[in-house]
Amino acid sequence: MAKTLSCAALGLALVVMGLARAQDATTSDLTDDQFVLKASADGLAEVNLGRLAAKQATNPEVKKFGKHMVEDHSKANKELITLANKKRLKVAPTMDATHTQMFRKLSALKGAAFDREYMAGQLKDHKTAVSLFDSQSKNGKDEDLRKWAEKTLPTLREHLKMAQEVHGNLKDDRGGKSGE
Repeated sequence: MAKTLSCAALGLALVVMGLARAQDATTSDLTDDQFVLKASADGLAEVNLGRLAAKQATNPEVKKFGKHMVEDHSKANKELITLANKKRLKVAPTMDATHTQMFRKLSALKGAAFDREYMAGQLKDHKTAVSLFDSQSKNGKDEDLRKWAEKTLPTLREHLKMAQEVHGNLKDDRGGKSGE
């Protein structure tokens, strides 16, 4: 009986570990060419969503954040495209389906609702980006891509910190002040 329980516990532990690995697979198990596709699609999304925020946001911090995303991610996108072309790797021609859907949803929102939804998305996206770039900087096979990911990582961490601050300020400011 004890042996059966031990085997069952071991089996459960392996299943849980497998699920945890499956969740991490989106960032840690990517090949270099998959990294380039994901990073370039996400970079396009940051620029497109940032432009939308610069235009539609009502909170000055959110507008400023959106403009900052356009500037930083445009620069990073150009660097990645240059590197990908040199390596003959394919970059994403458009945002992925998730970000396209997010863009449509945000386009229909106004005021504080837009600000909160955009910043919630930015918080999530930058957590994912930090994980993606951290993994590439440690596990990427191509040395130039590893170095570029490592060089870009501090900027993404700063974006995450900024997103946390702006998002936190919006959560604290639900009394109708976010658009004033």
